[in-house]
Amino acid sequence: MGRVQAICISAEKGVVKERVDSATFQPEHGIVGDAHAGPWHRQVSLLPGESIEQVRAMIPDLADGAFAENVVIAGLDFTRLVVGASVRLGREIELEVTQVGKECHRGCAIREITGDCIMPREGVFCRVVTGGELRPGDAAELLAAGVGRG
Repeated sequence: MGRVQAICISAEKGVVKERVDSATFQPEHGIVGDAHAGPWHRQVSLLPGESIEQVRAMIPDLADGAFAENVVIAGLDFTRLVVGASVRLGREIELEVTQVGKECHRGCAIREITGDCIMPREGVFCRVVTGGELRPGDAAELLAAGVGRG
């Protein structure tokens, strides 16, 4: 079982997200107040905390939200988060994985500094099936396997 390390949102797309103390997940919408919420397949993004820590070895002042990720999770096997998998966050939030990875936007500052970016390989995108409240420290667990990476 994993743990939520950080929750991040932004009011507009294309900017670094800011860490928040809690967030409301709304079914078929995403995180209330986040620019990426809406009626589409990438309502919420997840990244493994362990991978962010590896990047911090090269960029020590890297803030949560720098990859435009919504939820940072440590201790969860992200290789099992494949399309169709179900994930529970906290007591009641259920997410369905809809996409793994995406292209970095032009001018990705992290790629420019390090020569690489983890979001294209390790970013996991989900739709919100069941909503609820989430806080850092809440549990994260795989509920059901999916159909494969991609």
